[in-house]
Amino acid sequence: MIVGIPKETRPFEYRVGLNPAGAEILAQHGHQVCVERDAGVGAGFKDREYESAGARIVYSGEEIFARADLVLKVARPLRNELDWLKPGAAIAGLLHLASARRDKVEALLEKKVTSIAYEQIQLADGSLPLLRPFSQIAGSMTAQVAARLLQNNWGGKGILLGGAPSVPPAEVLILGSGVVATHAAQAFLGLGAHVTVMSDDLDGLQKLLDRFPGIVTMMSTKRNIERATTYADVVVGAALITGARTPILVTRDMVSAMKPRSVVIDVSIDQGGCFETSRPTTHDQPTFVDEGVIHYCVPNMPGVVARTATHAFVNAAMPYLIRMTDDGIAPAIANDPALERGVNTHQGGLVHLTLLEER
Repeated sequence: MIVGIPKETRPFEYRVGLNPAGAEILAQHGHQVCVERDAGVGAGFKDREYESAGARIVYSGEEIFARADLVLKVARPLRNELDWLKPGAAIAGLLHLASARRDKVEALLEKKVTSIAYEQIQLADGSLPLLRPFSQIAGSMTAQVAARLLQNNWGGKGILLGGAPSVPPAEVLILGSGVVATHAAQAFLGLGAHVTVMSDDLDGLQKLLDRFPGIVTMMSTKRNIERATTYADVVVGAALITGARTPILVTRDMVSAMKPRSVVIDVSIDQGGCFETSRPTTHDQPTFVDEGVIHYCVPNMPGVVARTATHAFVNAAMPYLIRMTDDGIAPAIANDPALERGVNTHQGGLVHLTLLEER
């Protein structure tokens, strides 16, 4: 099988779909790995490392998409990249098609492309093995982002997360109880903040409380969210519904009732966001102010810790990549229920239930 690794072209996306170690494994299995020139530079991987691993360097993204049987990306493909895909090929990445423009889904259907969303590959226990490393990293990053945005020179209210002797710590509210929420709670607690976690998953709250006895846990009812946001210095949106748009948990009225210059970090923005006031931002202009509250809504937070993120992701993804390349795309999907749950389009048809409902 020909496996293509294009250079990511979205702004401030430094990750790459496969590291040299992964390329070497696929090459040892007899597959041809084609890597676009400088595709790994942002993550610190040089072309010669890929060549030493057995990959071939290709000098245009168009050639990668036109030749590959399987394209491995990180970010959702741009429209011109979809136009380059050869009919009947497969593409895997963080596709987030539930929040994508409909014309992109139509392009996949017209070319009978098999699209596999990493964020939807799901084990029987409900866990998301390929999304997990990115979620872990994004959750850990929320504390360092919040600490910076609370500083006066970033427009914040001048609060130190951990407080100081005789001065209480910052109040942090985390919405969700999954992987992002867990690592966010760990990071904020490590910096000394006072952390409250809200979720509608009682088992998830129990696990968090068992792990972090110092946190406060509450059910995420409208009344509880409305009350907690009024005193929070930082609110982290970490809610997720696999393959679907994130529900709005914090309304504009709730945001307007927050303390001025408080901070909102919407990690759920890649699936639409869970704050009514959220809109996607970028790493060069990561924030905006709405209702007097600082909003940080960068969809690809792990994209700027590209080396760590790429290594962590490939470590989790290799069993699935080997299965798809060795067995073939269709047999791998048929024989692996977890992988099957990640399929959005296949052979000209919509597969994922949420996309069918929206269509």
